[in-house]
Amino acid sequence: MVPARDEAAILPETLPALLVQDYPGPLRVVLVDDGSSDGTAAVAQALGRAHPTPALRVVRGTPPPLGWAGKVWAMSQGVAAAGESGYLLFTDADIAMAPTAVTDLVRAALADDRALVSQMALLRAWSDWERWVVPAFVYFFAQLYPFWRVARPGGRTAAAAGGCMLVHAATLASAGGLDRIRGARIDDIALARLLKRGPVRARCWLGFTTQVRSVRPYPRLADLWDMVARSAYTQLRHSPLLLAGTVVGLVWLYLLAPVAAVTGLAWWVTGEGGRLVGLFGWAGILAWVLMTVSYVPVLRLYRLSVCRAPALPVIAALYAAMTVDSARRHRAGRGGEWKGRVAHTINGAGDSAGDFVVPSRRFWDALRRR
Repeated sequence: MVPARDEAAILPETLPALLVQDYPGPLRVVLVDDGSSDGTAAVAQALGRAHPTPALRVVRGTPPPLGWAGKVWAMSQGVAAAGESGYLLFTDADIAMAPTAVTDLVRAALADDRALVSQMALLRAWSDWERWVVPAFVYFFAQLYPFWRVARPGGRTAAAAGGCMLVHAATLASAGGLDRIRGARIDDIALARLLKRGPVRARCWLGFTTQVRSVRPYPRLADLWDMVARSAYTQLRHSPLLLAGTVVGLVWLYLLAPVAAVTGLAWWVTGEGGRLVGLFGWAGILAWVLMTVSYVPVLRLYRLSVCRAPALPVIAALYAAMTVDSARRHRAGRGGEWKGRVAHTINGAGDSAGDFVVPSRRFWDALRRR
């Protein structure tokens, strides 16, 4: 299932990888053209003719009904078009998969009886800003949703990566289907919570991979900023209290250690502080070192120099600013803006955590004019 909105430029890089999968069984690809204006459907159909096996079906999506998030509605139309049981692999238009990726996903699901198997795509890290910001994004995500806790049966932690989510169709139907998360702006987390915490209590798994790659470019800081700010405040349930706690937490966990190290040792060296100040500085150094070491595996995953690891506190400060800006955008009526579509939710169709989002004034003004 590939929801695609204005992806004509990127599909030639990614869709053929799905159409040449080495899969020992029936496989179909359904691409839902989610209101594109750039000829996405025509490009997809041309690629399908060039790779006739497996069969590609292009669905012309309809506008989302009231209360539905755009991507979840596109996913729902893809499920309806599939019309069969088995496994459903939800992916994104910017995701390129290795030839055996689908086979490996299904084998992993069968071997361990998992209803949801998700892999975090290797994001593009080519430009200077991508190399600094992208690995930290992955690192913070893994800190927020520890993968080992996601895999633990009966645990509360539920998460998935939207670019690669293999779901058993029967289990999804038993949980109520995508209608249960119709208003979710963060569809991957919402789907994982539905399956793991819902009535079916399904087993889930989330991990890293190098077989699934995102080719979407974020060459400028502004592009990366938009990527984070688009959904950060939604992830915080649009709560000012959670926003304040997140910012304080980032400062406490990632900025306090280097500040303590630099100021404490400076005072100790100059003789302006006593023994306690020196211990304060050394404690800051120890915390900074531990933080740096914990970041190294992600840098290695992206084949980047470990010399970047000590700069993690600076990047954390950048992410704190992005999170605050995400709240500002929401207050301005631009929450979740993506390719010309602004996310609005009405009462009764809340996000993944079950909260109800109050529509912005711009939304109600547009509705009255209509």
